[in-house]
Amino acid sequence: MTKVAPGRTKVAFIGTGIMGSAIAGHILDAGYDLTVYNRTKKKADALVGRGATWAESPSAAAEGADVVFTMVGMPADVEDVYLSGDGLIRAARRGSWLIDLTTSSPQLAKDIHDAAEVGEVHAFDCPVTGGQAGAEAGTLTLMVGASEADAADVEPLLETFSSKRFYFGGPGMGQTAKLCNQVSLASCMVGMADALALAEQGGLDTGQVIEMIGAGMGSSRALAELGPQALEGDWRPGFFSEHMLKDIGLALEQAEDLDITLPGAETAFTLYDMLCQIGGARLGTQALSLLYATNEDATAAGLDWSLLEIDSDEHDEGCGCGHDHGDHEHCGCEHGHGGCGCEHEGEES
Repeated sequence: MTKVAPGRTKVAFIGTGIMGSAIAGHILDAGYDLTVYNRTKKKADALVGRGATWAESPSAAAEGADVVFTMVGMPADVEDVYLSGDGLIRAARRGSWLIDLTTSSPQLAKDIHDAAEVGEVHAFDCPVTGGQAGAEAGTLTLMVGASEADAADVEPLLETFSSKRFYFGGPGMGQTAKLCNQVSLASCMVGMADALALAEQGGLDTGQVIEMIGAGMGSSRALAELGPQALEGDWRPGFFSEHMLKDIGLALEQAEDLDITLPGAETAFTLYDMLCQIGGARLGTQALSLLYATNEDATAAGLDWSLLEIDSDEHDEGCGCGHDHGDHEHCGCEHGHGGCGCEHEGEES
């Protein structure tokens, strides 16, 4: 396939949620012929209203497409979309490109790449960072599981919704790079929550503390951008807490495979797991601060501490698959590529 270009390249986008709809919108605005699919059709209505074509399934969206993007919720969703009997690997035409923007399992990305190559289809992982704001502004950072030369044909498409692209050379490497990002971010979020709790209990002006930390080495974008939201009690998601939990879990699984320990990530996983258990799964990651809040404030945000013991008992019983998942792994045993395997509709769906 020659290098993509508006007017001659057909693009399909699967998963038009918070991030996906904004990314697909930039592709549409750049003049590309766009077909979209999402499990919840109404989340694609705005794109269809702007000129995109609706497809009834992922495989239908891929028919005739030169490039297919996916941005779904969990590794189990990725596996189903790509590797099921009617998945994208079988539906994609020879010579087309399959690009997964979901944060998922490095091993699954390798499996998808290998399966695609058998069918003479090009596939690579390309997780993103920058959150909802970056998606809407078209300034996301991409972590590409391919070399710059290998992805050159689709570079113009990637440029429509990103400002920085890092090429890590091979399948699965983009996912590993994204997990590095999430491990660092998770520790920053824990540091933010700790610092704000200490400031508040110490009688300090928490807004002034954020400004002070921001002027020194303790600064982080997490603190600067999400700290003020936490102080205002604004828990709206730019990125769901349940997806942060999923990402940290994937990083810990990768660390276990590499025989290393990540104590900071372990701590963050424990705290986000607690937040999700008590009702904070669909709140933004800044809601970690609610674990330090009064019962009144936590309840006002929709949390229920009484759920913690109930869920803990259920977790102790295990998933019933007969495997030892350790302290940080979610089951995901149906598919074998990690992730929570939960029933929640994904962030991008």
